[in-house]
Amino acid sequence: MTNPSVHIIGTRGYPSYYGGFETLVRRLAPYLADQGWDVTVYGRGRTADAGKADGDSRIRSIDTVGVESKSLSTLSYGLTSTAHCAYAKPDVALVMNVANGFWLPLLRARGIPTLVNVDGIEWERAKWGNAAKKLFRAGATATARHADNLVFDSKALGARWSEEFNRTGEFIPYGGSFGKDRPVVDGLERRGYILMVARFVPENTVAEFLEAAEQLSERWDVVVVGSSGYGGELEDRLTALTERNPRVRWFGHVSDDEVLFSLWENCGVYFHGHSVGGTNPALVQAMALGAATVARDTVFNREVLGDSGVFAKPNRDAIFIAIDQMMSSSQLQQELSRSAVSRVAEIYTWESVCSSYQRALHALANNTTLSPSVSKDTVSPEGRPSSGSSPGEARTEK
Repeated sequence: MTNPSVHIIGTRGYPSYYGGFETLVRRLAPYLADQGWDVTVYGRGRTADAGKADGDSRIRSIDTVGVESKSLSTLSYGLTSTAHCAYAKPDVALVMNVANGFWLPLLRARGIPTLVNVDGIEWERAKWGNAAKKLFRAGATATARHADNLVFDSKALGARWSEEFNRTGEFIPYGGSFGKDRPVVDGLERRGYILMVARFVPENTVAEFLEAAEQLSERWDVVVVGSSGYGGELEDRLTALTERNPRVRWFGHVSDDEVLFSLWENCGVYFHGHSVGGTNPALVQAMALGAATVARDTVFNREVLGDSGVFAKPNRDAIFIAIDQMMSSSQLQQELSRSAVSRVAEIYTWESVCSSYQRALHALANNTTLSPSVSKDTVSPEGRPSSGSSPGEARTEK
């Protein structure tokens, strides 16, 4: 009896350290191999991280070709990966991102069942122009029509798909790695600095945080991790801020997990400004490492944090007040830190995430879930904004 085979489409390769999908695959691929799966991961040759020897030798990595541009890379690499997958004909394909929904008919024509992680609401991201937004929306429609089963990384996201596309699927979030008393990096003081980790795009509230950081840095160090990848106004503003204020430090993009995890594990407050998407991998990881968190007030962030965080509206004053109050209370920091770690241990472990993927893939590979699942009722997601404030929430944010 041969091992079941799965091909994973839509990431930058294995192992890669670029984003949430890549973090998931670094965990999931070896897990599936441990369960007896034959695992292949498609990647992008030019942008794949160096040092593939760091990965698991049991995982087959195949780099395909594509167009390296902001608007065409996902589509072009997705097409070539899908074409190769259709030729190879594995038992099941795990597809990341609705932009690859256009190519699902190629797999269906070959009798390859598909499990698609829909990611976030890409067509609402401010970083995309109108043409790209329409493209992602069309890709979502194609995914809803052609995918055999779907993965939603949050219940609120699943509700959106039920309402807008009449599709249900599997709720499988991201996992987090727990703390291990990492030393503080770069001379920072434990619990003495404020941290933001984000790509510099409008929907991540970077501009508003930088405005608040000017005032916050009068009392505390402020550490920023991330970049736009291509320069721009936000990077120029941050560069100017660091030049005139030594208490603001910009680490740029950090690919070393030990450094990034240390920054989360030892910060006084982590600000999470992401607004579009479901369960954000960075937020789960920050919680697992015990970072006391102030998050932008969204249905997605409330679902993930529950009572383990403070929420703020996306403006300078609200962000300043929420962070200032938390940095001024070591007791509140400790309470939220313990609560966040406990919540991750209950809901967001990598073991539960990987086992859920394995069950969903196994069902498809065994032809037990081959027709699209259709819902006539709206899913009621957990994590919608409540009428009252969370513990520790700034009173001005009610």
